[in-house]
Amino acid sequence: MSGLLSFTKEKQVNKVIEVDVGRIIPNPHQPRRRFQDNELTALAESIGQNGILQPLSVRKVGEFFELIAGERRLRAARLCGLEAVPCIVHEVSDRSSAILALVENIQRQDLSFFDEATAIEKLITHYGMTQEDAAGKLGKAQSTIANKLRLLRLTQPEKEFIMKHNLTERHARSLLRLASPEERLQILDRVVEHNLNVDRTEKLIEDYIGKQKEKTSYKRRSKVFQNVRVFVNTINRAVETMQAAGISADSRKIQNDDYIEYRVRIPIQSAK
Repeated sequence: MSGLLSFTKEKQVNKVIEVDVGRIIPNPHQPRRRFQDNELTALAESIGQNGILQPLSVRKVGEFFELIAGERRLRAARLCGLEAVPCIVHEVSDRSSAILALVENIQRQDLSFFDEATAIEKLITHYGMTQEDAAGKLGKAQSTIANKLRLLRLTQPEKEFIMKHNLTERHARSLLRLASPEERLQILDRVVEHNLNVDRTEKLIEDYIGKQKEKTSYKRRSKVFQNVRVFVNTINRAVETMQAAGISADSRKIQNDDYIEYRVRIPIQSAK
């Protein structure tokens, strides 16, 4: 946390105090949306036996303390019946508190990749960071940040489906090659039905894209062929019109390997 505070250029009050859990309010910028009950239970049992080894980080807001970091510890403490928890108070602004909460949670490995992507986007869009800034603060490559942000192109039903079936970030990222939500959900159904790993999922998507290209190419060729037929019919009607007018015109179709040749013959005297 001290490294994060150096980024905000605001100070920490280096004193651990006991704070009643009822006076601690959640951080509105907490990116985590899901907490595993079994993990909280295990942490609560550990806290019940050993206490809280790492104090929570909070800031004073009126008569209350707003949580900056340590929501899992706070939830587990409440679960095991603690009335007060050790906290370190930081003197930071609203903006800095939000950034600290986001960065601290993004750095945790148990944050879902969609929540992580949402938190990174918030750092960039709400707090003026560039992708390079975010990468530096999070200790990640800029390309990694860019790839995580791309996950947000998936629709909410797609995200929920992926999380419900415990698919990986690589599964999610491979779907981005498909253009429409309908196509992606269709592929997701097959991935779950056949329990496909990432490599087999990517192969499935590659085959699907190949078939779609073949269909598009066939439609394009069919359209060109239809246009050729229109041109040929136009020639035939023109010849028929001349014949109806008493001109001894005729046409001849010559089939070659690479092209079709049409020859229209109009007698010179008839053409005068």
